[in-house]
Amino acid sequence: MNRTLSISLSLISLILLISATQTKGILEVDSEKCPQVDKSEIAKLFHRWNASLKTGQASEVVKNYAPDAILLPTVSNQVRHNRAEIREYFGEFLKLQPVGTMKEENIRIFCDVAIASGRYSFNLRKNGKPEQLKARYTFVYKKIGNNWLIEEHHSSAIPEKQGSV
Repeated sequence: MNRTLSISLSLISLILLISATQTKGILEVDSEKCPQVDKSEIAKLFHRWNASLKTGQASEVVKNYAPDAILLPTVSNQVRHNRAEIREYFGEFLKLQPVGTMKEENIRIFCDVAIASGRYSFNLRKNGKPEQLKARYTFVYKKIGNNWLIEEHHSSAIPEKQGSV
């Protein structure tokens, strides 16, 4: 848990530092070396991931993740540190037949890293009965070769009722 928290905080700190220094002109990013991408292309990555859930195959879902990706999953307390562990998680989660729906999405792009965060919900089938799981998420994508892959994915059930502080 401490390792993952440390990695997450380090990544967030790095992104904030880059953002702050870009604003002040201290760090110049060579935009010619940055992938040409807009927010709509990043938004499509959720739909690609959600479509892979609908296949019911963990091996298809894992294709969305970088080899060294970290997953802090929605319905498990165990952090997954690589594709094998992520595949294991989705092998169980997919038994619930999840179908995701985006509720709120916020996208920021930092050259070859993009962050999408917000809220989504899943329609699930537990013990043969429909159930809805509302959650918040953060996907950190990195352009690797020709693909945007998930480097870090945090998803957690929304703990409070709507309207709570």
